[in-house]
Amino acid sequence: MSDAAERQLRAEIALCYDDPLRYVMLAFPWGEPGTPLEQFPDGPDAWQRDQLNAIRDHIRSGGEVSLRDATTSGHGIGKSAETAWIILWFCSTRPHCAGRITAGTQAQLMSTTWRELSVWHNRAINKHWFKWTATRFFAVEYPETWGVTAIAWSEHNSDAFAGLHAEHVLVIYDEASTVADIIWEVTEGAMTTPGAFWFVFGNPVRNTGRFRECFRAMRHRWNNRQVDSRTCRMTNKNEIDQWAEDYGEDSDFFRVRVKGQFPRASSSQLMSEEVAENARLRVIPKRIYERYPVILGVDVARFGDDRSVIIRRQGPKAWTPDVYRELDTMQLAAKVFEAWQEHRADAVCVDGIGVGAGVVDRLAELGVPVVDVQSAAKAEDQRKYFNARSELWCRTADWLQDASLPDDKELIYELTAIEYGYNANMQIVVEKTDDLKKRLKVSPDLASALIMTMADSDKIARALATDQKAAARPVRHTNMGAWT
Repeated sequence: MSDAAERQLRAEIALCYDDPLRYVMLAFPWGEPGTPLEQFPDGPDAWQRDQLNAIRDHIRSGGEVSLRDATTSGHGIGKSAETAWIILWFCSTRPHCAGRITAGTQAQLMSTTWRELSVWHNRAINKHWFKWTATRFFAVEYPETWGVTAIAWSEHNSDAFAGLHAEHVLVIYDEASTVADIIWEVTEGAMTTPGAFWFVFGNPVRNTGRFRECFRAMRHRWNNRQVDSRTCRMTNKNEIDQWAEDYGEDSDFFRVRVKGQFPRASSSQLMSEEVAENARLRVIPKRIYERYPVILGVDVARFGDDRSVIIRRQGPKAWTPDVYRELDTMQLAAKVFEAWQEHRADAVCVDGIGVGAGVVDRLAELGVPVVDVQSAAKAEDQRKYFNARSELWCRTADWLQDASLPDDKELIYELTAIEYGYNANMQIVVEKTDDLKKRLKVSPDLASALIMTMADSDKIARALATDQKAAARPVRHTNMGAWT
């Protein structure tokens, strides 16, 4: 770019100081043929324009106090893109600015929020002004004093969100509903800077906590908006229709994921990172877990990218799962048979839906005490759970409180990613595997294998009763009800 062109660009962007929408329309190639934005000549969606204009109005009104802006929404509306635009506008128009960006989980922060900033940075007309790294976005000319930082929040590093020493301050929470209250409290210190900006976005998965209060007791301190996924240009309307059919439009699941409304009952992660981390660190003596039967859980791959998984659990202890790719049902059945013999397992619980039926049938032919787990079937406790799968996941959550997990980051990530809600009958409904896969970008096969081991103890007992080889193997236990 020539010196004259660069001066013109700087002058144009300087005019965007009090107009973020103007920057967004200037910076990106909306509607230009051959670009990813070719199909979007009008630029941002309506809700995004409304928010950007609200920022403009705040600045033009004087902006002496900090701007606090909260957005609750359904899924897929473009929150991450909006976050990236705000960061780019802020850094482009405010010299020597400072900011902190975080999200509900580290995985969300790095794989979605921060990655989206990289995507839009590469599209920006002034991308040469800045550099994106794994944790920091900064001005090339002033790397130490001009930029924003991605920080995975922790209750142990709350000081990282304390007062930022800069004239221009930006704080953004993505998936704010799961950010701990202590982080919110510490961030308050950063808002003492006149004209600071604090934006929080999220699906309203909890009806308690600081994010909820932005729309209730503290609503007078916050600009707030609710965005229904059905009104947004980018959302998958066919998927929304399926959710309406599967869960009901009046269910808490639909309220949270589509309408952007807070649930009637508390709805959040089924298993928290703290509980999972405690389980990873917990050491359970062999004399405790060896009293329980050895159960193998098997998840059978259904699609090309999915994995077949075998995991071993003995009472409160689980071991690192074995993961396989591109095995047909007979090959997987052979692997399971080998694991059953190697670990002298008492029962094998297989997800028998779809292609898993072939594995169940083959193991039965081989004399393995196999349990065909039908997760779509009715729950044992139909008053409390929507289906058997929801019940199995909740049993796993209860088990995890006192369990020992292997040091397997992927297993822990999958366990803590699952969400739940309540339907119109106030039954617990756990997120469908396909929906979870779309969020994680990977099928939760390791966690799915573990929940298989939580099958009904009566079904396991019946499988053992038909095991023609059981008499030839040592019996470890007599209490058939003590499975967890």
